[in-house]
Amino acid sequence: MAAAFTVRGPFTSMRRLVRPGPVTRNPKCRGSELPVCQPATCTVTRSSSLALERWSFVFKLSDIGEGIMEVTVKEWYVKEGDKVSQFDSICEVQSDKASVTITSRYDGVIRKLYYDVDTIALVGSPLVDIETDPGHEVAPEKDVVETPAVSLDEHTHQEIKGLKTQATPAVRRLAMENNIKLSEVLGTGRDGRILKEDILNFLSKQTGAILPHQEIRPPPPPLTPAPAALSKPREKGLPSAPQPVAPKPVFTGKDHTEPLKGFHKAMVRTMTAALKIPHFGYCDEVDVTQLARLRADLKDVAKARGVKLSFMPFFIKAASLGLLHFPILNASVDEGCQNITYKAAHNIGLAMDTSQGLLVPNVKNVQVLSVFDIAVELNRLQALGASGQLGTADLTGGTFTLSNIGSIGGTYAKPVILPPEVAIGALGKVQILPRFNSKDEVVKAHIMNVSWSADHRIVDGATMSRFSNLWRSYLENPAAMVLDLK
Repeated sequence: MAAAFTVRGPFTSMRRLVRPGPVTRNPKCRGSELPVCQPATCTVTRSSSLALERWSFVFKLSDIGEGIMEVTVKEWYVKEGDKVSQFDSICEVQSDKASVTITSRYDGVIRKLYYDVDTIALVGSPLVDIETDPGHEVAPEKDVVETPAVSLDEHTHQEIKGLKTQATPAVRRLAMENNIKLSEVLGTGRDGRILKEDILNFLSKQTGAILPHQEIRPPPPPLTPAPAALSKPREKGLPSAPQPVAPKPVFTGKDHTEPLKGFHKAMVRTMTAALKIPHFGYCDEVDVTQLARLRADLKDVAKARGVKLSFMPFFIKAASLGLLHFPILNASVDEGCQNITYKAAHNIGLAMDTSQGLLVPNVKNVQVLSVFDIAVELNRLQALGASGQLGTADLTGGTFTLSNIGSIGGTYAKPVILPPEVAIGALGKVQILPRFNSKDEVVKAHIMNVSWSADHRIVDGATMSRFSNLWRSYLENPAAMVLDLK
């Protein structure tokens, strides 16, 4: 008969209770990286006839900071019964600030998943159960060697050049059912992850199969009679041929309702708070012809250094130079608008359109960065935004914001202030338009429109106008920026 008892306590203490002997902590358990679930309860079952022991750990979602109390489970990388090793990805969760991948700290078998995809997981609640074998000792630090996982099943754990193929269990099952090796499929998901569409596309290329059609079926094109039939008169007494009737399109779509989650939920809170701020708007026109020539000269130099140089680094640096003269635009006010805090750092945010929605990462300490330094940081933020990997540090701490709506289209906008900031600017697209020069000659000019919004409780129109004029002067005469650069 088997005897069971429950032990509560740290992992090392439990191992000493069940199996005496030296215990060495794994040096690769890096608790400072991603929020990793901590074991809360360990149940040991021992059989009197067989020396078998199993420990089942209940991993709880730990506090990930920033006051976040709940996250959304976006994707499971494992299913019940799967074997996992240390540092294998278990799932991806998303808060209203960033996406985080949770990894395993032990070798074992997944016994239970507590949440479905797109459900809310609360901080401190169980996330997953992992059953481990306590007979497997952790090697000392000097003997720990990180090696790629060994493939036990050709379809479920395939490797490419020593790296495990990334795919969800559903995708792996689809590949196995169609006898497809994942190593032969090119993944188009994030970090090379293989998606269901990649399997279907691979299958269609191999077998000529037709991919699933859309829900709305357009009617076939109407049949056009041949020219000979149009020119030949219809004989009297003969019945006319029946005209083909085009089938009506069949629409099978259904409305569906889902709760707001992640970044969309954060946008609701932020914009609701922004509606309490009385906005003051100001628009102007900027001639960036000389700046366009300067960028063209420096573009190849930056490219040789591995950096893409756009107009934005110049816009951001010019804004920082202007904030030195108008520090009230780089300030914040408390909720009751009783106190104002002047920010020493110029953490200028850039509104960014991503697959996850509107995100506003910011470039830290622009006041001490060069134009090239800003370009390097923008390249990094844009790459993280495109892959959905912007972290909390990148998305918080902003003091002033620019929105480059012109990269999508449009000339004017009415930007909404991001509390607790007090000002924001929206940049229109750069257009080539006719303008008069100093000799009253019509010339071709690069024109951009800018729209400012400021908190009218503490910022007056004259201050916003003077800041805009100074910012515009730096861009219309880029050489003047050299005098103020540090």
